[in-house]
Amino acid sequence: MSDYSLNITWRSELRSACFFFLLLLAAALSLPGHALAEGRQVWLLELDGGIGPASSDYITRNLAAAEAAKVELFIIQMDTPGGLDKSMRDIIRAILDADVPVATWVSPGGSRAASAGTYILYASHIAAMAPATNLGAATPVAIGGGGPLPRPGGSDDDEGEQEGSSGTPTTASERKAVNDAVAYIRGLAELRGRNADWAEAAVRDAVSLSASDALEKGVIDLIAKDVETLLAGLDGRSITLERREVTLELAGAEVIRIEPDWRSEFLALITDPNIAYILLMIGIYGLILEFYNPGLGIPGVTGIICLLLAFYALQMLPISYVGVALLVIGIALMVTEAFAPSFGVFGIGGAVAFVIGSVMLMDSDLPGYQISLPLIAAFAAGSLVIFVFSIGAALRARRHEVVSGREGMMGAPAVALADFETRDGMEHGRVRVHGEIWQAESSAPITKGQHLRVTGMNGLVVEVGTEASPAPVSD
Repeated sequence: MSDYSLNITWRSELRSACFFFLLLLAAALSLPGHALAEGRQVWLLELDGGIGPASSDYITRNLAAAEAAKVELFIIQMDTPGGLDKSMRDIIRAILDADVPVATWVSPGGSRAASAGTYILYASHIAAMAPATNLGAATPVAIGGGGPLPRPGGSDDDEGEQEGSSGTPTTASERKAVNDAVAYIRGLAELRGRNADWAEAAVRDAVSLSASDALEKGVIDLIAKDVETLLAGLDGRSITLERREVTLELAGAEVIRIEPDWRSEFLALITDPNIAYILLMIGIYGLILEFYNPGLGIPGVTGIICLLLAFYALQMLPISYVGVALLVIGIALMVTEAFAPSFGVFGIGGAVAFVIGSVMLMDSDLPGYQISLPLIAAFAAGSLVIFVFSIGAALRARRHEVVSGREGMMGAPAVALADFETRDGMEHGRVRVHGEIWQAESSAPITKGQHLRVTGMNGLVVEVGTEASPAPVSD
């Protein structure tokens, strides 16, 4: 073989080796930072507060990363009053389909897994609680219906007020919601081998349990006061996943606490109903200001960005389209009052529609997903002032006669200060217009004190003509 052939073969092998190395490097860099560490790992993620789109995205993304990193155990440390049904179901679907064991741990002491948290606890492969914690109260909240659904057994307050005070839901929609929730949580309980009867009672009667009672009734698997106790109690336990069965080996495992990234924090910020509402209002105001005074640019760009962020947030929240319609109609009526004054009819009607639409905007009775009433009142009053008074005053000023510049000079009364002299076939002299002295010219003879009218302008020289009747202008 020639030296030339050896050289070609050597270069080809070098290129192949470099390409293979780059592939390995790219694969390593594509994994989360925690996945590059050696040894068995346990990831711990804190879920604190209401369950919404941000927490759902936060958990599902990190759970997918935990699968890719092949961690030994994924722990959700929970303290929640509940949350949105859609977000809860997204989390549960991710847990059920996960190829990594998931333990939901209600901790620290004083925490709770209420409402949606109970469902997530039941769906997890391992359910654990710290001392002095509780779970339950899983009765579904009526979406847009004015509060929790009636509990079996009723209460003294509603006795005699409605049929069905014996304890069963009184409408078809209430029965549908309760039965759907019961079937859902019983299915989760049967899948994990937990107490299905108590789960049904948590939905129908909104009952709750302490940690010790939950362990006694077979609702949870163990009680652990800290992470070390939790891992010690789970070491060696067999877990059945969707596609395989694993035995936990947690002795000496490294516990890595997952911190929220910028995406999770940003999503949590804009999906707050109050923030989404503010973004929506700023977007609407910005576009109206840009349309009213085109060419500014900043209001229009700001308005478009805020509207897009608001739409992105609202499409993940339970909104009422009737509320959105009333909100838009209210703003339109207040704008109409500015353009066509109607002695306050449009303005007051718009303000009322604006307030009602804002209150109805969030189609949920969960406390964490309501728009603040003081915020609504502030925007309603501000909108009324901006659209009815500020823009109305500006529009009225536009309709007034122009009193400055070339437009203000045309047709203005004038008086001759002296007899005009004839030059180049025109009469030339000086006149007083709006209290100012101007050089003037005319095609007709002009005498001192004669009342005139401005008919045109030629640079800094006004053209004047005689008027039919004297104007009340003094020199």
